[in-house]
Amino acid sequence: MNAPSRIRSAAVAVLASMSLLLTGCFVSPGKFESQLVLKKDGTFSFAYDGEIFFLGLSKLAQMGTASEEFEAETCYDDNFEVRECSDAELAEQRAEWDAQAGQRAEKAQKDAREMAALMGGIDPTDPEASEELRKLLLRHEGWKSVEDKGDGLFEVSYAIEGNLTHDMIFPVIDGFASANVFVQAIRRKGKVVRVNAPGFSAENSSNPMGSMMGGMAGLANLGNMSNKADDGGEMPDIPPLDGSFRIITDGEILANDTDEGAQVTPTGWKTLSWKIDPRTQAAPTALINLSN
Repeated sequence: MNAPSRIRSAAVAVLASMSLLLTGCFVSPGKFESQLVLKKDGTFSFAYDGEIFFLGLSKLAQMGTASEEFEAETCYDDNFEVRECSDAELAEQRAEWDAQAGQRAEKAQKDAREMAALMGGIDPTDPEASEELRKLLLRHEGWKSVEDKGDGLFEVSYAIEGNLTHDMIFPVIDGFASANVFVQAIRRKGKVVRVNAPGFSAENSSNPMGSMMGGMAGLANLGNMSNKADDGGEMPDIPPLDGSFRIITDGEILANDTDEGAQVTPTGWKTLSWKIDPRTQAAPTALINLSN
């Protein structure tokens, strides 16, 4: 197998290994700012402003689907130089493509059904899927604005406040089988709150999103290599992690994993800040006592 063919085969293998991720409608942050305020009186406020990427609505989710029109593979000589395919090679490629027509159709229908079931009934192959998702998000409390930027990317503004009488998780989307957790505030006895932000890390082994993002980054690099070698189609843009997360509280910070620790304001409030980028390995976390 020549070098370009190995690159192409490796790309196919990576895509195959990500099939579960694709049907799981993977959700990840892009460029964002987020803040959580926790008060000893039991109230809280949370905000997220920025990008959210829905992998199931991107071109990446469609890359494993074969075209309905036959396209010959590139042929190479022994020096890995592009050459014209022979009539016999083209006939062999066409025969193989024709033989797989039924499998392609069956797989496409199966993938569409599974994806729609996991996305609240939204069929990602429908041209109106992005608009359906935008309207769905706006029906939820807290979603102030949702702008479709194309290829699975949305610009959102989310803000919610209330009494922390139960655990808080963002995002939660009605009808979706699951969504990656960006931020969660988990109540413990004695008014102690554990805050975790697994969605705001790229390399955290305990965070499925982190490992998958690493896989997508590798796939993007592999796609670029393949494009340069084969002059093929471009990989879809996968937004890199680029944001900030802040916790503000008048409670007692028992533990946290910031680089600089808590910053105390003149009024006694404490601020924890994290800068998030593709090199962020540890998910932001803090343990806060809100008892008086």
